[in-house]
Amino acid sequence: MTLNAQVSAHIRNYRPRLPAARWEPVAAQVRAVVAAVAPGTCDTARRLLYAVSRLAVWADAVGLPRDPGLWLRTETIDRFVLTGLAGQPGGTVQTCRCWLRRTREAVVWVQRGEAPPIRIKANRTPRPPYAAGELAGLRRWAEMLAGRARLDGLTLMALAAGCGLAPGELRAVRGTDLRTTPQGVVVIDAPWLDRLVACRAGWEECLAELAQLAGDAYLFRPGRKVEAAKNLVSSWPARHRPHAGLPRLEARRLRSTWIVELLRQRIDPVLVAEAAGMSSAAALAPYFHWVPPLDPEQAAELLRGPRG
Repeated sequence: MTLNAQVSAHIRNYRPRLPAARWEPVAAQVRAVVAAVAPGTCDTARRLLYAVSRLAVWADAVGLPRDPGLWLRTETIDRFVLTGLAGQPGGTVQTCRCWLRRTREAVVWVQRGEAPPIRIKANRTPRPPYAAGELAGLRRWAEMLAGRARLDGLTLMALAAGCGLAPGELRAVRGTDLRTTPQGVVVIDAPWLDRLVACRAGWEECLAELAQLAGDAYLFRPGRKVEAAKNLVSSWPARHRPHAGLPRLEARRLRSTWIVELLRQRIDPVLVAEAAGMSSAAALAPYFHWVPPLDPEQAAELLRGPRG
């Protein structure tokens, strides 16, 4: 695919709002990567340039070789998202990761001399929540595991079902990221999180103990060899299967359970969405499938409101 003149000029003339000393050493490689993707419009080129330039400058700053093939590895992108974008709004982080993964996909296929694969729309339906009995059974099962497996199983449940963290977030939590407020609420106060994350009361004691044991290490699988391996979270349940009668442990189902529990308790959907790291309460729409309607008496009481 040939770039049109406007897109080509946009790539050639791009200058990010970064110090020249940080940008110039990687500028040519960034432009080459974006040109290889062959964006069809200046707007697409601008988005790609923004994401790839930030990744490249960050990689250079942390001492990685100036090699786009290394920059665009999945583990490098994940590490950049978790550390290089710390403090950025959740929507910005997700958008940047999306554009970097699209860049990786396109560049890999170009290097093979093949056309990019057809993009198939993924099923975005959330995983169903666990029933109360299933969640309690899984917790008892995790508590009976031995050694490190017990700690990792409880950590996975406490961070996903107790705090609503997504798989990519829970793997980055360290023991020192947790603190207890004067009111006794356990919160995750990590520099890379851009929102308030408070642990549910039923998991507070468990999570506080896990954090104390972990110290400055990661809570989940602290012995890992890579900071953010792609299947770090999903591979643990694959190796540890509950006994007969219990469903498989899944981080996304645990997070769904946390969301649905809050909605069933009629907590403000805007607050739930913010705590979940969603862009708006509209993203909660699929979860209401599992939220039963209020009975007429409860509904009337809420609609009536307080006197005076």
